[in-house]
Amino acid sequence: MFFLILCFTIYGQTDKNVNKGLPVKWEELTSPDFINAVQESGGICVIPLGILEKHGPHMPIGTDLIDAREVVLRAAKEEYVIVFPPFYFGQIFEARHEPGAVAYSPETVWNVLQETCDEIHRNGINKIILVNGHGGNNNLLPYFCQTQLQKQKDYAVYLFSPEPPKELQDQIQKIKKTVNDGHAGEEETSMMLVTRPDLVHMERANDQSGDDLGRLNKLSYAYTAIWWYAKYPNHYAGDGSYGNVELGKLFMDAEAGQLVEMIRSVKADQTVIELQNQFYNDAKNPLNTKQ
Repeated sequence: MFFLILCFTIYGQTDKNVNKGLPVKWEELTSPDFINAVQESGGICVIPLGILEKHGPHMPIGTDLIDAREVVLRAAKEEYVIVFPPFYFGQIFEARHEPGAVAYSPETVWNVLQETCDEIHRNGINKIILVNGHGGNNNLLPYFCQTQLQKQKDYAVYLFSPEPPKELQDQIQKIKKTVNDGHAGEEETSMMLVTRPDLVHMERANDQSGDDLGRLNKLSYAYTAIWWYAKYPNHYAGDGSYGNVELGKLFMDAEAGQLVEMIRSVKADQTVIELQNQFYNDAKNPLNTKQ
């Protein structure tokens, strides 16, 4: 699995653009500097989305939250953008039985994300990039992006969609020790060992099982909300004890490069907003749309 997480920067460090001396973090900018940051960023703000949930017995509850923001900070050092503060509103009902999970209502999750985007735009941002660090958001965020066509908006929302690093597959397979690898498993643990090794307790990785119990295997062609709990009641999928820094760096380097490439393409993009405006106008009078 290719997780949407990565970073090389030191957590808590003040990140500044090497060219302009501007902090990249929204909360570290002064109001006068914020005006300059909007201009320097090309009117782009990135929202790293994480969650508060159990990550096996050995990693912090905020793993997704930490890593999602770190990947953006890493990319922002290469291509300046404004980075929104830690955002932990998302879909995580499947972890409500575990200590430390915070699962807001669907209405709250949706409204906070939409109002956050609206407020970011009110502050002069025309392009918003969502970077997801949490698997439970994989269905939520594409749908959220699609619903931006419901009402006319003067800004565009983009979702970072990285791809598995094909050129590194041979190296990855040589390093990997596990096959069943998912939540808090070998890959995610490896990346956290690069991001915040001080928060990883490798000696606890085998305290609980991350095996797939397959308790719904008799169902055919069916999806149900309890599917994850049926497989992994410990909210742990895989074996994090095999995590290692070398594997983490391979994934993080690949994803960092993809995000930088995306940011640059979004800065240059003029088509999305242009097409949105055309769509909004056509949608007001669908009978006039050429058939």
